[in-house]
Amino acid sequence: MPSKPVAVTMDAVYTAPGYLFRRMQQIAVAIFMEECRDHDLTPVQFAALVAIHTHPGIDATRLSAVIAFDRSTLGNVIERLETKGHIERKASSGDKRIKLLYPTRSGAALLRDIMPSVDRAQARMLQPLKPADRRTLMALLTQLVDLNNEASRVPLRAEDALEHLGKSS
Repeated sequence: MPSKPVAVTMDAVYTAPGYLFRRMQQIAVAIFMEECRDHDLTPVQFAALVAIHTHPGIDATRLSAVIAFDRSTLGNVIERLETKGHIERKASSGDKRIKLLYPTRSGAALLRDIMPSVDRAQARMLQPLKPADRRTLMALLTQLVDLNNEASRVPLRAEDALEHLGKSS
């Protein structure tokens, strides 16, 4: 007996977790860019700069693991940060092919200056929710990300990367 046809509606899209995560990502980036517009930094550039500032001398491969960002695309992020004068690349003393990343004074100053804007952006993303719902959402998102880490194209490997540097996360 043939199966009954399933009605295809946009509700199937609008109520899907993947769609909602994608939309929230779009909203999060838009809010970040609006709050941080005076600093000319994208969310990924911000994460990379924080990681480089926190772990000076990190190489691009380990940076990719620390911020869970595709290594091939990360090259463009590093290039933009270097062009803007926020980081510098230096050859590794052990292997001249490996470039180590360091924040510049400009990069450190930018991080100090941008933090209030970043904090406002993060608060705005959660502002529509009641405080208890914010805590619940953050706990559930953290749990989902942690439990699904291995399903990512670029799983977070911060501890492994930083252990190699002799540092902890």
